[in-house]
Amino acid sequence: MQQAQAAIILFAHGSRDPLWRAPMEAVAVRIATQDPKRQVVCAYLELCAPSLPDATSQVVSLGATQVTVVPMFLGTGKHAREDLPLLVQDLRAAHPGVHFHVQTAIGEDPRMTALMAEIACETPQN
Repeated sequence: MQQAQAAIILFAHGSRDPLWRAPMEAVAVRIATQDPKRQVVCAYLELCAPSLPDATSQVVSLGATQVTVVPMFLGTGKHAREDLPLLVQDLRAAHPGVHFHVQTAIGEDPRMTALMAEIACETPQN
C-alpha cells in the first residue's frame, strides 16, 4: 500500500499589497523548513494568486492525496463559515481521489489565542 502524500494549503482572504502576504508566506516557509517532504502552499480567496482551486491543482499534480486546508483567519466569519465550505465542496468534486480536511480558523485555536494574549501583555522594550 502506497503512503498518502500530505499537503497543507494556508488559505487567507488576500490583498493586493504584497507586504500583507509576508506573514502567511513566512508560515509556509517555516513549515517547509521543519518538514521538507510536506508540500505547503498559500492560497487566497481574492485579490491575489493563487486561488484555492489553483493551489489545490498544484499540490495534487505533485502527488498530494491528502490536503489540509488551514483557514488563516482570526475567527470563523463569513469567508470561513460560508465561502470556504462551498470551495472545498467543489474541490472534492474536482479531485475525487483526494481526502480534504479543513481545520478551524487558526485564530480560534486556544494555543493561538494564548500566544496573542502573551504578545499583547509584553512590556515594551524602549
